[in-house]
Amino acid sequence: MATVLVPLAQGCEELEAVTIIDLLRRANVTVTVAGLEAGPVTASRGVVLMPDTTLEQVLDQDFDLVVLPGGLAGMQRLEADQRIAALLRRMTEQGRYVAAICAAPKVLVSAGLVKGREISAYPGVLNEQSEVRLSSAAVVRDGTFITSRGPGTAMDFSLTLIEILCGRETRDTVEAALQRP
Repeated sequence: MATVLVPLAQGCEELEAVTIIDLLRRANVTVTVAGLEAGPVTASRGVVLMPDTTLEQVLDQDFDLVVLPGGLAGMQRLEADQRIAALLRRMTEQGRYVAAICAAPKVLVSAGLVKGREISAYPGVLNEQSEVRLSSAAVVRDGTFITSRGPGTAMDFSLTLIEILCGRETRDTVEAALQRP
């Protein structure tokens, strides 16, 4: 069974975080939600999320994928946390998947992981000096990096992650149950 870590920082984008967690769990993926510190996380619109654990408690575990939700304040906290940068570098060195949505692809840029790669991000978060090829696509996969634009693309992003981890059949099953048009 696939394993995924979703680190949550204060000010994260709740629609993205909850969509990612919910859809991956619908696909029977083992999802660990870890707060940067102990206790509840207040997301960007005031929704309070309760992580399963803290980042510190799971840093030494192996995951198939780490997914970073966006939200400007959440991204800034993820970007400033050296544990996140080290984790992302380790995942990359091991050839494991790293995904980020909305403002969070900036964390990948700051960690020096996506230089020269094609990525998607929330408009205006990254600039031409970011040394990446910016795409306006809803979801972009470049090797083991998967990025997406924002809250409105969270479902497509999450379904893409399911397809990568579990295959097209599982993605189709999860998507059919959602009754998307």
